[in-house]
Amino acid sequence: MSKRRVKLPAYLYPTNFVFKALSRMGLHIGVVNMLTVAGRTSGQPRSTPVSPVRLDGRRFIVAPMPQADWVRNVRAAGRGRLKDGKRTQQVTLRELDDPQLRREIMSVFPAQVPHGVRLYKALGLVDGADPAQFVAAADDRVTAFEVLPAPSP
Repeated sequence: MSKRRVKLPAYLYPTNFVFKALSRMGLHIGVVNMLTVAGRTSGQPRSTPVSPVRLDGRRFIVAPMPQADWVRNVRAAGRGRLKDGKRTQQVTLRELDDPQLRREIMSVFPAQVPHGVRLYKALGLVDGADPAQFVAAADDRVTAFEVLPAPSP
């Protein structure tokens, strides 16, 4: 996977700020959930909006920027909280190393997360909502995590 830093679209920060505020109020925001994991250096909770994708009864979170801070935090922590409206679930996050499964996930991404197409376009990964373009991006630019229930203590 490419390790180069990419310039994030200007709309991303204010949009994430709004999603975080709505999540704190316990509002359901379509397919957007709030993922909170411990920061890899500070240990402090760090939250980011994510849109889980469902495939064959399983849930996945994808990231078009494999070196994003939240992705690196997930890799370090391996677990966190996923909040949807007022419902919060403790989860384990397992990074996928199966390229075929990543392709399958990305083939359904534009239909399940249509608002996410804009980010992938802004990052230059796709030209539109064509699933084939998302499948092509899965091979070298997308990181995916399976969302699993956290084991009971």
